[in-house]
Amino acid sequence: MPGPVALSDIPVTQLNGVAARLAERLATLHIHTVQDLLFHLPLRYQDRTRIASIGRVRLGDDVMLEGEIVSCELDFGRRRSLVCRIKDSGGIISLRFFHFSAAQKKMLAPGNTLRCYGEIRSGKTGYEIYHPEYQVLKPGDIAPVADRLTPIYPATDGLQQTRLRKLIDQALAMLQSPQALPDWMPADILHRFAFPGLADALQYLHHPPVQAPVAQLLNGEHPAQQRLAFEELLSHRLCLRRLRQQSAQHLAPVMAAHSRLSQAFLKQLPFSLTGAQSRVCREISHDLSLQQPMLRLLQGDVGSGKTVVAALAALQAVDSGYQAVIMAPTEILAEQHHVNFSQWLAPLGLQPGWLSGKVKGRQRQQTLQGLQDGSSQIAVGTHALFQEGVEFNNLGLIIIDEQHRFGVHQRLALREKGNTGQSIPHQLVMTATPIPRTLAMSAYADLDCSVLDELPPGRTPVNTVIISNERRDEVIDRIHQACLQGNQAYWVCTLIDESEALQAQAAEATLAALQTQLPDLAIGLVHGRMKPAEKSAVMSAFKQGELHLLVATTVIEVGVDVPNASLMIIENPERLGLAQLHQLRGRVGRGAKASHCLLLYQTPLSQLGKQRLGIMRDSNDGFFIAEQDLAIRGPGQVLGTRQTGLMSFRIADLARDAALLDPVKSAADTIEHDYPSHIDPLVNRWLGDRELYGNV
Repeated sequence: MPGPVALSDIPVTQLNGVAARLAERLATLHIHTVQDLLFHLPLRYQDRTRIASIGRVRLGDDVMLEGEIVSCELDFGRRRSLVCRIKDSGGIISLRFFHFSAAQKKMLAPGNTLRCYGEIRSGKTGYEIYHPEYQVLKPGDIAPVADRLTPIYPATDGLQQTRLRKLIDQALAMLQSPQALPDWMPADILHRFAFPGLADALQYLHHPPVQAPVAQLLNGEHPAQQRLAFEELLSHRLCLRRLRQQSAQHLAPVMAAHSRLSQAFLKQLPFSLTGAQSRVCREISHDLSLQQPMLRLLQGDVGSGKTVVAALAALQAVDSGYQAVIMAPTEILAEQHHVNFSQWLAPLGLQPGWLSGKVKGRQRQQTLQGLQDGSSQIAVGTHALFQEGVEFNNLGLIIIDEQHRFGVHQRLALREKGNTGQSIPHQLVMTATPIPRTLAMSAYADLDCSVLDELPPGRTPVNTVIISNERRDEVIDRIHQACLQGNQAYWVCTLIDESEALQAQAAEATLAALQTQLPDLAIGLVHGRMKPAEKSAVMSAFKQGELHLLVATTVIEVGVDVPNASLMIIENPERLGLAQLHQLRGRVGRGAKASHCLLLYQTPLSQLGKQRLGIMRDSNDGFFIAEQDLAIRGPGQVLGTRQTGLMSFRIADLARDAALLDPVKSAADTIEHDYPSHIDPLVNRWLGDRELYGNV
């Protein structure tokens, strides 16, 4: 006889009551199988195990009440509503419905008994419950209270909680056999961390007993939740390791560590490398000299000098007879790299190629030809570098800037461009956004990590001030004074809508207003819709000191260094992430002068807004700011869930579960060594067929 079917192989359509329409709604929640249902965990819990007395309720309580309906009438106040009043031995309370039907009013007739559940709020008649869940009890009805906490699940339109609960109860009933849902966590690991078994953990979380520690469950800290979060983090790590191992099976070009071009480049630099730059250069140079493909993440704070490190790596590749490409996610950042590389490499007789979506016609053909025949040894560009029609002669090194804007699959796609069948290129991925250790350990476990944790000498900490927009005239006056004293300033415009058109309009309106108020200052404008030559001309004029003030959109997050710019105003900073604010602020403080950043916020500012801007005011440490950003916004927002995919955890929370990451690393070692057959089932259970990792 065939054994029991695994729940991962049973579609939800086999459950009672699941027709095509319901299956579609479940699919929007990534629920396709019975196993998916079991891993669809509650967001929170409600206590419906006891009926409270109306006389003892408190504001903000979620309570279940039962009483006799004493009245049900329409209230024609500022907003029409249906008000139903019920009483028990402890008092009277109003239930208010803003959306109701005639049938509902008829059902809530005086004299009937009503049981309801909802939050106690302050209303027109005193304590009220808005839109409670309720049932009308007929005489003689016996309606037992729940014998356990009631789970509240993530839902979608047309899928009520009661329906979800019934489906999950069906799934739980199918958990009787161990073969139905195998536990791929080895017993010794479960024992090591005192975790419950899988079936027990799921049973507990869907049906917690009355005495369950609700606060612990709400915080995601119950052993049953931690066991599942641990397993999810473990599967991600195992998957990334597998990618790493697959890459290590390939050969890579061997590049001599002592590069003639690198030495010549260092001699012409007007400054010496920092200790951190020298250390990181040695790590990269060593990797490039090996047959195993380098997969290294280079992270550093704003202004720590990553681009110089990238240039040295590219020169080591060229000196060994290979091509190097530098790819950035936006035109303006790619342009900036191209300008820097062109200036630095010209004395060495090298001219970097340039490729982006905007490069057309003859220039594009020349670049493509140079890449194909090898005459272009270094190329800079956007994602256009890995589009169809782009072929390399001998690609040896890929440098990707702002890694968080690219998914792993894009990284792999570019690597395939240089796959000769015998070797694949080395990869260096860089980010100017310091990545919290928790993110680095989970999102980038397939990469070695180098950190530039030292700023070049001469950088001055930026003094950050939070100012309400109501004091705008004072700010403008301050700019005026500073510019007349020989300083330069940035005025950054932000919008909720990140469309370049709207950003440009906002910047143009601000420019016109400032020109009216400051007629004796030279003011320039830079935004994403300007032609590269126009942007370059304005930035050059600003750098030369021909402009006092530069109005810009967030495009100057990555711009040329202007040491004399010592003042920055950021409008509506509450609309930006902390990492982006930190990046923008890094445009000032690049010279010896004391620098200031004014965060000009719109009132009223939310509590969260105050918290975030307070972090910016109190710290210049990019790594600390990144940790705070992670705790506030979560990994998907910090890294961009859409781009990375991999960060869409179902249960784990990187800010909350940071303490699990080192044990997860240890458990991954154990499974790889002692239980290799468990790897695929674990990865498939948690990652499934979602395009998370490199499905090129």
